[in-house]
Amino acid sequence: MSDATGTSTGAWGFTDDRGTGLTATRRPERVLAYVRAGAALLDLGVRPVAVYGSGHDGERLDPVKAGGLAAAGVPYLGPGRTLTAARIRELCGPGGIDLVADVTYDGKSPYALDEALAEGLGAPLVALSVGNELTLAAIVARFGELAGSLGVAGSATARVADAEAALRAAAGRGALRVLALSGAGPDQVHLARPEAWPELARLAELGVRLLDPGPGPGANWLTTDWDHALDLAPDLVLFDSRANATPPHVVPPAAHLTPWNPETPPSPQAVARFFQDLTATLESRAA
Repeated sequence: MSDATGTSTGAWGFTDDRGTGLTATRRPERVLAYVRAGAALLDLGVRPVAVYGSGHDGERLDPVKAGGLAAAGVPYLGPGRTLTAARIRELCGPGGIDLVADVTYDGKSPYALDEALAEGLGAPLVALSVGNELTLAAIVARFGELAGSLGVAGSATARVADAEAALRAAAGRGALRVLALSGAGPDQVHLARPEAWPELARLAELGVRLLDPGPGPGANWLTTDWDHALDLAPDLVLFDSRANATPPHVVPPAAHLTPWNPETPPSPQAVARFFQDLTATLESRAA
């Protein structure tokens, strides 16, 4: 899909998921990243200098999205589109930034930071796709390629394979109806369209019985009321546990609630943890 090169003493190059060829005279070492990208890179062995949020984020790092960033002491600068080049330089110190790592949902634009701001920092901006045009495995592989170009070798893909095998077995032992949603208050809820989310689409491939919310506007979500969610009669509700979502307002009395991060870091470690947690939930409900 792309070529990546880089050594500590030679030129660096990487083609991102917009098809943009990026180059630098030396391999980048000081990475500023969107929270999701930064958490994935940290899992892969690349510690960002700092991370920033999206328009959904506040002035404090969302612990659900953070992965291991807080424990690693990686500073959070706030929402990306509120930042200026001067503010980033002030917060990141005299070493500056030599790479920005963001994500893209449309294959055209970075999600959480204006490209002009990266240009003002004098740093190339890598945007890796997390949309449904790629499979979950391909998304994780692309972050591995970026980490490899930054000098980190190896991954934990075997751990994902083991987690998938266990999840497939657990899904096959029951027929639980699973609904993924994001709360938006007492009067409104966003119901996930499984095929629009690479991690949910992979769950379906592994045998998890995900409920489709039905026709209506919205590519990723059907925005509706809670009665519609109740009518789908889920046995298990994966609820958006990020800070910008609200807890489920009402659920069927027999339904089990389990948290879901729609921005799970695209690293083998984080994906495996998600699958392992869901496997444990499915096994407990089937017992």
